[in-house]
Amino acid sequence: MIKKRVLCSSIVLSVMILSKLYSTPNSTSKEDPIRKALLEQVEKQKKAIALSPERQKEAYYRSVMFANEQVPLHNPSVEKKFERYLANFSFRKQQSYDLHKKAAAHLPQIAAILKSYGIPEDFKYVPLVESDMNPRITSHKGAGGYWQFMPATARLYGLKVNGSVDERKDLIKSTHAAARYLKSLYKEFNDWTLVAAAYNVGGGSLKNTIRRQGTKDYYNLHLNRETGSYVYKLVSMKQVIENPNKHGYKRYAQTYDRYQHTNERNLL
Repeated sequence: MIKKRVLCSSIVLSVMILSKLYSTPNSTSKEDPIRKALLEQVEKQKKAIALSPERQKEAYYRSVMFANEQVPLHNPSVEKKFERYLANFSFRKQQSYDLHKKAAAHLPQIAAILKSYGIPEDFKYVPLVESDMNPRITSHKGAGGYWQFMPATARLYGLKVNGSVDERKDLIKSTHAAARYLKSLYKEFNDWTLVAAAYNVGGGSLKNTIRRQGTKDYYNLHLNRETGSYVYKLVSMKQVIENPNKHGYKRYAQTYDRYQHTNERNLL
């Protein structure tokens, strides 16, 4: 922070010197070596501030979105929860490239199906969070398959679930069913962040919570621990998949991570 203040002061001083030196008509030559050197110094200092860790973090956090809506990371409590779950999905914690392998194998198919229903692409991360892309996982409540459907909900949205067939374990069929379910939840809530929460806790339960608490802002609702962390997990999963280099997944890193390319270009 001190270094940042020094750089800012230096820029201001340089600009003042330039203004003083070139305030007369006889001092406007662009070829003047002193003016040229000062201008170059100002540009270097601006770039140093723009690329400082503080500005990098600020720019990165402004880029964090879920379902085309900015996550309010300017809120300290939201920032704290986000950082906690982001750390859980980092390579330092996972010590594995399994997440990225599964994402590369399955997410393109899932994204294409969701798009055909008008569902935001970010919901493709739900199966990674729900089942770790393992169709054989069944919760203690009976939810199963890639999207962790309860049997009754699966049947309601067109899947066969009986003693001999369980289409919750079919990636394509279950994703079509999930898209239909997500679309029906959006008709209820008209907010994709609330749709994600409702997917986890159930539409009726979330409606009751909203009515009791008098707010439709997910980040201000007091929810059970699982639902209260659900969107943070989806957002964190998105970040580690889309920005592998930043979160330690060097094998999957490109020349630049998506957020770096966008925000470093727009920092100045």
